Amino acid sequence: MKLLSAERRSANMARIRSTNTKPEMIVRRLVHSLGYRYRLHRKDLPGKPDIAFGPRRKIIEVRGCYWHAHVRYDPACWEARSESKSNRAYWGPKMDRNVERDRKNLALLEAAGWRVLVIWECQLRDMEAVRIQIGDFLGEK
Repeated sequence: MKLLSAERRSANMARIRSTNTKPEMIVRRLVHSLGYRYRLHRKDLPGKPDIAFGPRRKIIEVRGCYWHAHVRYDPACWEARSESKSNRAYWGPKMDRNVERDRKNLALLEAAGWRVLVIWECQLRDMEAVRIQIGDFLGEK
């Protein structure tokens, strides 16, 4: 494997988005097609959740399997299987911090009376199952 220069690697990493990701956009289109309206990335809530339904007090978080270490929650997740090949001293603790931040934000949201549905990137391979899951989550009172 050809090693990238520090400048090139920095440019590549800068292009990785934290909002409006492809999995998030897929879920947003699905939710909209089901007739629900929502707010995005509310800054007044812990972790600025992806999709918030204020009057329902419900939130949908769309998480990338790699960046949020889904393999720790579901060992069968093939998308989270790869580990960083370089700079493991940085990336291992970085993933640990992501997981811990997710736990903390989830606890804060639930303590404030919000219900949270987490949709993982790998689940989007079965859109009908995701559609049913979202419909059940948002339809319940």
